[in-house]
Amino acid sequence: MTRVHERRTTQILADTLASHPDEHISLDDLLQPLRNRAFGCLLLLLAIPNFIPAPIGIGGVMGSLIVVLGLQLLIGLEQPWIPHRLRQRPLRRAAVRKFLDKTIPVLQRLERMCRPRLEILTRKPASMVTGLMLVLLGVLLALPIPFTNYLFGVLMLAYAIAMIERDGALLLGLWVISGGLIGMAFVFSNIVLAAMARLF
Repeated sequence: MTRVHERRTTQILADTLASHPDEHISLDDLLQPLRNRAFGCLLLLLAIPNFIPAPIGIGGVMGSLIVVLGLQLLIGLEQPWIPHRLRQRPLRRAAVRKFLDKTIPVLQRLERMCRPRLEILTRKPASMVTGLMLVLLGVLLALPIPFTNYLFGVLMLAYAIAMIERDGALLLGLWVISGGLIGMAFVFSNIVLAAMARLF
């Protein structure tokens, strides 16, 4: 018999939704079977809006939420803290089903590419490195930098899948990529500030 923690996230989400035939389902009910993967699942939800047409400023909202999520990892929380009101807010089951129908095929392909590797890097204290990277990337995402939402969205999606599937090897690669991007952003910002100082 397959143990719960061995089942893929997409299968658990689909089964959870199928077991709640009511018109609405709360975020708490949706994530309950995924408590040991909740950080990754929440990050996945925050990454998706970066790939769809959205009002200007959505990057600032998503970036701020990613910073909050990263801070919780950084301080070593075992489970993400979500305000009770938000956890109990009813979600339309049809809307959640539509969301899953669109994203599950993509997620299943990503799941097939990942597997539990170097799992020590997915747990404390190594998970604090992931938290720090998410904080810094969330800050960059929140800044009004043109044409970066998709790039950061891909990174967030990769982090989410790596965390969900406990793929420490993928996380290690993402740390390197994130460090490079953060370093480039720091150098670029210094160049811009220096240019502005000369102008004014």
